[in-house]
This record gives sequence, structure tokens and C-alpha cells, in this order.
Amino acid sequence: VGELVTRDDPDGRRTVFRKLPELETGRWIAVGRLDINTSGLLLLTNSGELARRLTHPSFEISRTYAVRVLGDMNEEVIARLKKGVELEDGMARFETLEAGENEDGEGANQWYHVTLREGRNRQVRRMTAAVGFPTLRLIRVSIGEHALDGLAPGEFRHLP
Repeated sequence: VGELVTRDDPDGRRTVFRKLPELETGRWIAVGRLDINTSGLLLLTNSGELARRLTHPSFEISRTYAVRVLGDMNEEVIARLKKGVELEDGMARFETLEAGENEDGEGANQWYHVTLREGRNRQVRRMTAAVGFPTLRLIRVSIGEHALDGLAPGEFRHLP
């Protein structure tokens, strides 16, 4: 949260690339983006082909998010989000949508886990807002088989 997934920001804001080590060959490529208010898993590679395979919609790589919304979605709303909602750039749907763990078990803010296979700009936020449940917090927890698995913000691990 608070960092951009871009090489250069004209406004001088912090980017995720600023602390990365120099590569002997090539350059760092982010696999997908996270907006400035979203935290979670970000894969970085120096392989353009790998980045393409993980991000292009034709490969249908799943992305799972923990999303905290204002309100408690009923079954009708959940069914609508799974069936699809119309956004300004076309229909969008969650492949899965399940209730998550809530800290106190009740209250106005509820956690859900959602999975989709495309990654349009601010898609999760726009979908929940379209059905009257604004997103308060958003965390990407996995891309395909790669998951956060307890990594703290700023931590990393090398993948095979």
C-alpha cells in the first residue's frame, strides 16, 4: 500500500522497483499490477515470456484476493457477483466468492475471498461497488499456484 507498480511516476511517488537489486541482464517486469491502495502478492521476473503467460487472459491464470467490504453480502448479492455484473468495460464475474474470517465474527465490515481469471483495472473494487458494497481493503493472496503463505509486507522469496 502506498507504492506504485510502475518504473517512473511523474509525481515522484514511491515505486516497488526502487529497492530491487540490479540485474546482470534484462530488467525487472511486474506480473500484473496492484493499485496504490492494494497490498499483497506481486511477482517480479526478468522473463517477458513468463510475465505474458501469467498475465494474458488467454492463459486463464487465477488471482485470489481477500476483500473487506462495508456490509455483509447476502446470497443474492454473492450469486449476482458470480454470475456477472456489468461494468463500463463489459461484464465481469468472480469465479469463486466465499466468506472469509472476520476478526470479531460480526460487525459492518466483512471479509471475503474472491477468485477471478482476468485482471482489469480496479476490477474487484468496481465489482463490489456495482452491487453496493464498497471495498475497504484489498489484498492479493495468490496468482495461480503462487501464494503469500505468510510473507510479511516487503519480504520476498525466490521461486523455482
